Amino acid sequence: MITRLSLLDRSRTRVGEPDSAALTGTVERAVRAERLGFDRFWVAEHHGVPGVAGSAPAVVLAAIAGRTATIRLGSAGVMLPHHQPLVVAEQFATLTAFAPGRIDLGLGRSPGFTPPVRRALRETERDFAADIVELEAFLAGTAEITMHPQPAAPVPLHVLATGSGLQVAAELGLPVIVGGPILGIGGDPEPGLEALAGYRRAFRPSSQQLEPRVSVSLDVLIADTSAEAADLLLPEAWAMARSRTEGAFPSLQPVAEILATPKTPRQQQYLEQTAAAAIAGTADRVGSRVAELMERTGAAELVASSSTFDRDALAASDAALAELFS
Repeated sequence: MITRLSLLDRSRTRVGEPDSAALTGTVERAVRAERLGFDRFWVAEHHGVPGVAGSAPAVVLAAIAGRTATIRLGSAGVMLPHHQPLVVAEQFATLTAFAPGRIDLGLGRSPGFTPPVRRALRETERDFAADIVELEAFLAGTAEITMHPQPAAPVPLHVLATGSGLQVAAELGLPVIVGGPILGIGGDPEPGLEALAGYRRAFRPSSQQLEPRVSVSLDVLIADTSAEAADLLLPEAWAMARSRTEGAFPSLQPVAEILATPKTPRQQQYLEQTAAAAIAGTADRVGSRVAELMERTGAAELVASSSTFDRDALAASDAALAELFS
């Protein structure tokens, strides 16, 4: 059973638009999400990626907080290898002053996009679990220095299940956000199910979380017909195919432009793989596939990380998703 329905928006850029349009589009989407009844709106952190303008989650969340009143807001996530825990704690404590009781802090450990980006971020080998513990202490007011501002309300932590994320979350008693191969969509679900079972077996209750909790994140798109839904998936799938074959993750392109572009067999294979890892179709089809996924994984929250070139079509898909699970 879904207890929370959320959107994840990475501020994807689009061909022919300035980067600023991606960011203002994210804020407008969050405003609509609140009106539609979504429980939570997530943003992400990427650096030096041509197709993503979302590089500063705390800043984007502050803009969204100023335009919303009830929807929860979170990062999925802040990449701790890029930051000092104190700075992250200060940023999210500051956010609680503008949106008390509505802020969530998702944490990940993904490296920078390319070696030059990693150098620019001054990335070093860090102990992810130790950084989370240090950050928790700052937010709780139990660290060796007292952070200011003190949070106006608790900031729940979440862990992105990349690499050893599931193990770290279990050890620290924190909820996880899982996606990709762990979900087993379009492939063998057993390895992912075993990984989730391992998280639940190893989970140690904490002051924040008494029981293990899983959120699943994937592309979910709804249209009037299956063919229209497949077209909605195409811009993101094509960007993924190009990133795997050309080494750059580009801005979203119009569907007609993509259809007219010659593709190598390898690119076609990546297009098919990306489509297989998503849930797209008519409302009835999406509803049954999501229900099966939630039952199989035991997840409590669906995080729809959908994007497409056509903003109006994306807004219609969001509205259909909200209606489906209202």
